[in-house]
Amino acid sequence: MQETHDDVIREKKLPRVGQTVRSKKYRTLWRVIEKKEVWQNISDDPQTGQPRLIPAVHLTYWRVRKGVQPGIGKMLGYAYSLHDNTFEANWEISESG
Repeated sequence: MQETHDDVIREKKLPRVGQTVRSKKYRTLWRVIEKKEVWQNISDDPQTGQPRLIPAVHLTYWRVRKGVQPGIGKMLGYAYSLHDNTFEANWEISESG
């Protein structure tokens, strides 16, 4: 079965634009301000040597700080695919954010 961007969003339980997530390491709040469908390079096909791409979803986060307008301040961006667990390892969707 061919992977799709929708599979990544569904399987990884990625947040929607506007939702707030909390960093598991620093406990800071970040708002998802952009979601893009992108393609990531993976190792070349071992049989043909051809380059391969897989679907990924790139999220851009803005650091939520009291008294700071949205979009001003620190921002981060990461791409997530079905082949990594970096969202689950580093973020949790905040119910109170």
